[in-house]
Amino acid sequence: MKLIPIVLRTLALTTLFTGALVQAATVTGTVTDKTTNKPAVGDAVVLVDVQAGMGEVAHATTDSRGRYSLTEPGSNPYLVRVTHQGAGYFIAAPQGGAPGDIPVYDVAAKVQGVFIEADVIEVETESGQLKVTERYFVHNTSSPPLTQWSAHSFEITLPPDAVVNGVGAQRPSGLPTSVKLDPDGPKGHYSFNFPIQPDEGDKDTLFQLSYNVPYSGGSYTFKSQVSLPADNLAVLMPKSMTFVPGSGTSFKSVPEDASIQTFVAKNATPGKTVDFTISGTGSIPREQQAANGQQQAAGMAGQDGNAPSQDASPAAPGNQPGGGIGTPINTPDPLSKYKWWILGGLALLLAAAAAFLLRNPAGPPSAVGIAAVPTVRDPVSALPLDRNGALLNVLKEELFAVESEKISGTIDPQEYSDVKAALETVLRRALKRSA
Repeated sequence: MKLIPIVLRTLALTTLFTGALVQAATVTGTVTDKTTNKPAVGDAVVLVDVQAGMGEVAHATTDSRGRYSLTEPGSNPYLVRVTHQGAGYFIAAPQGGAPGDIPVYDVAAKVQGVFIEADVIEVETESGQLKVTERYFVHNTSSPPLTQWSAHSFEITLPPDAVVNGVGAQRPSGLPTSVKLDPDGPKGHYSFNFPIQPDEGDKDTLFQLSYNVPYSGGSYTFKSQVSLPADNLAVLMPKSMTFVPGSGTSFKSVPEDASIQTFVAKNATPGKTVDFTISGTGSIPREQQAANGQQQAAGMAGQDGNAPSQDASPAAPGNQPGGGIGTPINTPDPLSKYKWWILGGLALLLAAAAAFLLRNPAGPPSAVGIAAVPTVRDPVSALPLDRNGALLNVLKEELFAVESEKISGTIDPQEYSDVKAALETVLRRALKRSA
């Protein structure tokens, strides 16, 4: 009689073991150095468990052909991360035996072909201060392609009395994430320690920061400088405020939106001051700005009758709302594609996208949906791009970015705790709906 319990226990263990084998899957792929077009040999590859605190659950090293193999211990969502010359690149672990191929690039502190297509400065008043949001749209058209990355990857200059409130950045195929802004040299000079990867099709690198400066309502003079050649420097402000360009500057008004004033200067030179003075008070009407955003931006470039910059248009057409909708033929506007960034902050983008994706059933996004809520870029083309799938992908990437910031010390403990808790809550809901 004792034999029966032994047999049953053996069968149970065998079933569990068989189930584990069924769940386990192998992720294989090739890491290619796109700078040399050769296999990336000796790079560390890690499998990251999204649902287990971004824990590393498997490790590998690329062989002489750039190949790697990782075993998934379960069916959780995973990321595959490869580190090449100190820079990290990652994808969502492919499903169904699809290859997990990953492109990487060599790293250099300074790279030829990196330039600013647009530096957009949004100014309004709030509680006796000037509230400024500034966004830089940076292209990397290097050939051969290289990632620009160092402690001073991207340098900026702010007013000396500026108090920075928030800083964010976004890689060509990533989700906006908070980053650290480091003081660099004289007062008001800062640097981003953030990689400027080569453009991926029409996607570039974005930097954003918000800051306040003291303001009595009389006037304030900005002395703006760029560290890279900039095709466009744009200033947005309420209709109730007054804009006066500095001596020797050539701003042109873009009267496309009845609710907002827009002024654009072309071809800003690195190190040369572009100054302008604002006065008065007022706030930018967000809802009306959103409704008229594309019309307002449509005339930001080409106001002098010239075509867009030859450096920007052929080599790096920029990023589009919706993460891939092309610019209509003969559209002479290099800035309208940035309007979704101008209309909302990083946190609003994530919250709006999450609410939109979770509220609606799976299906292709409509034109109305894209106009109302900016579509978050999906970094993983191998996975289905339904709404919940897209949300899962961007949430996985953001969780990975938050964990990376924690390890590098670029995020404080409280912010890390708050951001991670919010992301994991949305991720659990999305996973539940996808089940």
